[in-house]
Order: sequence, then C-alpha cells, then structure tokens
Amino acid sequence: MFPLHRLFLDPTSLETFTMSQQEALICAYILDGKGGARQAGWAELESWKRSDGVFWVHLDRTRPDTKTWLEEKAHLDPLACEALLAEETRPRSVRVNDSLLVILRGVNLNPGADPEDMVSIRLWVETDRVISLRSRPLMAIQDIRNSLSGQTGPKGAGDILVAVADKMVDRMGPVITDLDDEVDELEDKMVTAASRDLRVRLGSLRRKAISLRRHLAPQREVMARLQLEQIPWLSQFHKVQLREIADQIMRFVEDMDSARERIAVMQEELAGRLAEQMNKTMYVLALVAAVFLPLGLLTGLLGINVGGIPGAEDPLAFFLVCLLLIFLAGLQIWMFRRLKWF
Repeated sequence: MFPLHRLFLDPTSLETFTMSQQEALICAYILDGKGGARQAGWAELESWKRSDGVFWVHLDRTRPDTKTWLEEKAHLDPLACEALLAEETRPRSVRVNDSLLVILRGVNLNPGADPEDMVSIRLWVETDRVISLRSRPLMAIQDIRNSLSGQTGPKGAGDILVAVADKMVDRMGPVITDLDDEVDELEDKMVTAASRDLRVRLGSLRRKAISLRRHLAPQREVMARLQLEQIPWLSQFHKVQLREIADQIMRFVEDMDSARERIAVMQEELAGRLAEQMNKTMYVLALVAAVFLPLGLLTGLLGINVGGIPGAEDPLAFFLVCLLLIFLAGLQIWMFRRLKWF
C-alpha cells in the first residue's frame, strides 16, 4: 500500500496544489484609492486585512479551489456563496446587510463564440472587498485591469461595481449596432434576394435578438434596483452612473424590440410573397388541367378497344381529330379570357 505521509510531503504534490490555486485565481488587486492598484496573489488573499485597502479578487468559478476558498475562508453568507457558484443564473441583485450580491451578463466576444451566448459574471461587493467570478473570459474585466495599470481605474468597491456594469454595456453597443445594420441590409434585399436565403438569415437574426433581449431586460431591472439601495459605499455619484447605464440598457432593449418587430414584418411579407407565388403556380396548373380535361376525355373515348370507333378505317380521321382537339383547346382559352380567368 502507498504510504499516505509521502503523499502530503511530496514536493510534487505541493507544487500541483499551488498550480491549481493559480489557475483558480485569475487576478487580484489591492486598490490604492487613486485609480491604481497593486497586484496580489494567494498569499495576500489569505492574509488580507481590511486595513490593507480595498481588495478585489477575480476567480474562475469552475475551479475546485475557488469553491473551497469561498466556502471555507471567504466568510460569506451561505446563500450568497451558493448563488456565486450556481451553474445557471439570471441577472439580479440581492442585498445582505451592507453587502450586495450582483449577477450580470455580457456579450460573448471570445474567438469563435456567438455574441448572444452571453457570459455571466457574479459579484460579491462589500465596503472593502469585491469578489467576482466567471466561467468564461469577459473582455470587460480586461478593460478594467488595463485601466488599473494606467492609474485610471476604480478607487473603491462602488467604483468596481459601476466599472464592471459600464464596461459590459460598452461592449454590448457594437453587437447591437451590427444586428441593426444586418436588419437594415435585409430590408434592402427583400426585393432582390432569394426567398430561401432570406428565410434562413431572418430566422437567425430573430433568434439572436430574442436571446440578447432575454438577458438585457432583467439587467435593466438590476440597474434600476441598485439605484435605490441605501448602502454606505454606494454614493450618489455611483447611482447617477448606474442610472445612465440603465438608460443605455433600456435603449438596447428598445432596439432589440424594434429589430424583432421589423424581422417579424419581413417574415410576414416573405410568407405572403411565397404564398402568392404558390397561388399563382396552382392557378396556372388548374387552368392547364381545365384545358386538357375535356381533351383527355375525348382522346380516352376514341382510344377504347371496342368496335364501332368512328373513322377507324378512314386515313384522314387522325388529322381531323387533331384539328378538333386544337379547335376545342382554342375555344376553351377564348372562354377563359372572356371570363377573365387569366
């Protein structure tokens, strides 16, 4: 049997455990209160005290060490910890004493991903500490890290919350604009493009608009609710910024509603056009059938295999029958035109 004491004393095992922790910790900063920050690691994470300054730690939710640290060392409310680690979430905010649990979603701008497959970020915000978790990379976080490197970043916990919401909304803008441009392009192509191509693109755009709106609408409610929270670290200036973010999200939601309605109108128009084409085709087929029905009846009667068929022995009978059929067809077409059937 393998001795257990060797497992715990083996330097390789300790190194693996450290590497696992480093994979769980995406970044950590101790803010200097002037727009800059000092990067920190697991050692600072374990030894941090409130007197050290505002601490922001950004973790990978999918790593086991993240779950262990949150449950055993972060001293969080159990319900908040469960919400931060949940697999499926929707945008919302919950107040716990003077702390906030905030869940937001941003567009997925990772290579090869669909923007409407929105990425979730979960935040636990206290007076002197911010814990954020994600499962997939989020460009908004990188924007904030860059601002901290340039000494123009957040100065406190409220600033981090506002910055995350603001950067996520900024990243949404080009995606919403591109979708509107695609809808405009399809409206211009309604006359010339093939119906099948239009149906596929319209369906894809409508699904994208529905998916984006599904997450944007509750996010607007989160921003509106945060404006009403009476928390010491959330200043009036922060609430003004949140109001602006909420207004921008409202515009995005209205744009998505407008895009959905325009796409629905185009789909209805396309369906009407296809139905009209089908009706014309069926009408032509019905007219052709009406013309050839009596002709087929006549030829069928002359083709029965019994005695007494008129003209059976006459060499001119076939020619006369052909003239008769042509005359009947012309007579029917003349009648249809008189009746304005075509």
